[in-house]
Amino acid sequence: MQDLYGERTEYKGEHLLESHAPADPFVLFDAWLADAFIAKERGLLAEPTAMVIATCVDDQPSARTVLLKNVSDQGFTFFTNYNSRKGSELSRNRKVALLFGWYPLHRQVRAEGTAELVPRGESEAYFASRPRESQLGAWASEQSSTVASLDELARAYAAVERRFRGAPVPCPEHWGGYRVIPTMIEFWQGQPSRMHDRLLYRRTGTSWKRSRLAP
Repeated sequence: MQDLYGERTEYKGEHLLESHAPADPFVLFDAWLADAFIAKERGLLAEPTAMVIATCVDDQPSARTVLLKNVSDQGFTFFTNYNSRKGSELSRNRKVALLFGWYPLHRQVRAEGTAELVPRGESEAYFASRPRESQLGAWASEQSSTVASLDELARAYAAVERRFRGAPVPCPEHWGGYRVIPTMIEFWQGQPSRMHDRLLYRRTGTSWKRSRLAP
């Protein structure tokens, strides 16, 4: 078996200093996201917008990767099937945690907050911008449900293709967006000797309080 005890990576990066960090965490997030896209252009990072979202119901957490589709000072937006496991869990407990793992840059961003449904018009506008194949997939797949085989999925997709042949594909009622409104955002920058930089922003009313955490 692989010797995981001996696996080592020496982290390095510019220090994340309070004197250079903006008061608004979303300003810093936008800068780091831009760096992630540059890393993608250089072939270092496959998916800059990938984020892990963790939900928790009945004391059982679950996590999966989704794609960030919008970020503003209101929060982080993603889209999904409302009938999926994550959608079902979010209907019962709107508290979530997010993780952006930009590992080639030796960076992570964590956030915690509450997920709220985006306005229906916003979901429809984004759905209309998706490739037609993805639109059809949203109708064909009963996300998170058990299927007997790949053939069953293929038949479901073919049926949806026939249904909407020659016509626009509308946004399903069971599909749409959530916006995660954070109460905290933490930025992690790897440093040598495991003495990493960690800056925590915690929302206090309409502003943010910044502090440094021990690595």
